Amino acid sequence: MEVLLITNDAILPINSILSEICDIEHKEITEVNVSVITQVSSLNGRLPVESSSIDLVVLVEREVEVQVGQLLDEIVKGLKAGGKVLVQKLLQRTGTTEEARATLERRLVMSGFIEAEVVALGQLLPREDAQCLTVRAKKPSWKVGSSFSIKAAPKSFPKIQIEDDLIDEDSLLTEEDLTRPELPIGDCEVGSTRKACKNCSCGRAEAEEKGEKLVLTAEQLNNPQSSCGNCGLGDAFRCSGCPYRGLPPFKMGEKITIPGNFLAADI
Repeated sequence: MEVLLITNDAILPINSILSEICDIEHKEITEVNVSVITQVSSLNGRLPVESSSIDLVVLVEREVEVQVGQLLDEIVKGLKAGGKVLVQKLLQRTGTTEEARATLERRLVMSGFIEAEVVALGQLLPREDAQCLTVRAKKPSWKVGSSFSIKAAPKSFPKIQIEDDLIDEDSLLTEEDLTRPELPIGDCEVGSTRKACKNCSCGRAEAEEKGEKLVLTAEQLNNPQSSCGNCGLGDAFRCSGCPYRGLPPFKMGEKITIPGNFLAADI
């Protein structure tokens, strides 16, 4: 097991630190290879360790000391996948640990560690007027650049039971439904050829009797009449064979006059 102890002090009690680690990990550490870095501030935030070569790092810092953020970036590089780091911070006895805990946990997460938590660990550097705060974190087990596939859960579709007895839609039709409807004949709007209505008053009936083409007379312009009542309303209400189609709306019995702007464009 490769263990790295880091501090800015000149000395570290190695045996007592290993004993504290055994208590917190609830196991005996055997075949351990311990490396110690003291006065770490002289390294300008750089650690002389190989990448992914350390199992456990213990960092002990005082209240005002080295740049912890830069050191944590170096530590996470030196730790093996799944390796752990213990950061102990010495604080004034009269101060509160809540703000320091939140700051330290945030720095650990920003450096790439997970599962940051406060642990009960004895003071590693003797100091009578100080209290200690120890936070343990873990390096993720995956390596930078690793990938893995995500298996999507299979979608289950509801089972639909289809009956074999299908009904032919054509069998639902009766003989009456299949008979072609006959259109009424006799109205001037229906049929292959237009004929005058039974109560025609526009002159089509007289024109048909004489075999003449229906045209407007002076009488129809000076005294217009309509049996259907729609001729004077305008083309939207007139039948397709109405002799008044194309003329402006008018009142029955009054002379049809065309306004001066009748042929002017609407736009």
